[in-house]
Amino acid sequence: MGKENVNDNKIKIAEIQQNYGTLLAQAAFELRAIRLQPDKPFTWASGYRMPIYNDNRQFLRSPEMRGAIAEAFMKLTEVLNLEPDRIAGTATAGIPHAATLADRMRLPMLYVRSQKKGHGLQNAIEGVEPETRLDGEQILLIEDLISTGGSSISAVKALQGIGAEVDYCFSIFTYGLPTAADAFRTINPTCQYISILTYDTMLETAAAEGYIGLSEMQELQAWRNSPMIWGEERGFPRVKEQKS
Repeated sequence: MGKENVNDNKIKIAEIQQNYGTLLAQAAFELRAIRLQPDKPFTWASGYRMPIYNDNRQFLRSPEMRGAIAEAFMKLTEVLNLEPDRIAGTATAGIPHAATLADRMRLPMLYVRSQKKGHGLQNAIEGVEPETRLDGEQILLIEDLISTGGSSISAVKALQGIGAEVDYCFSIFTYGLPTAADAFRTINPTCQYISILTYDTMLETAAAEGYIGLSEMQELQAWRNSPMIWGEERGFPRVKEQKS
């Protein structure tokens, strides 16, 4: 692909992210799929105290938003000239959006578990027969959220492990953390991730809609730059796991 085509694609992808991302951000605040609380941080599963909480499952309540997400994913495939053989979703939140997209594109769909089943056939990938190889098949992976990129990368590697080519991972939202970009660069063969809603567009929309003020905007920008120490520096220490 020539340099001009690459630059043209970047512009078109940015337009999709701006148009659909703004729409999703507005809906996310209305549906409370994204909550911003710099003054009263959420405790994530890791125990870190964070000023943002994302739950894209709330989009499932809206047929319009489910359709918009699928439409944005389709437009990205068109810009990139992708012709996947199958659509894959990450378990569990990526599954419904992968299914919607697969229906629209009339393609087979599968999903990747976070870990193998502990019983039965002990499958890690559902939607194909056990021991199936997908050598040379192009798989488009659908994720709901990319934070550090760990779960997405595990899914990519699981698919690559059975011979599939996974050039792209699409997601609904990303925090835009440097650790995610660094982690994706470690994948070989390479896989690029693209999110409909970016963190910057989310912040811009939050400010424009009056969900946050200037001081909150600054705190949320500071968190993105140093997420693992943001809470400690502000008197919100990491919560240690409780022994059962």
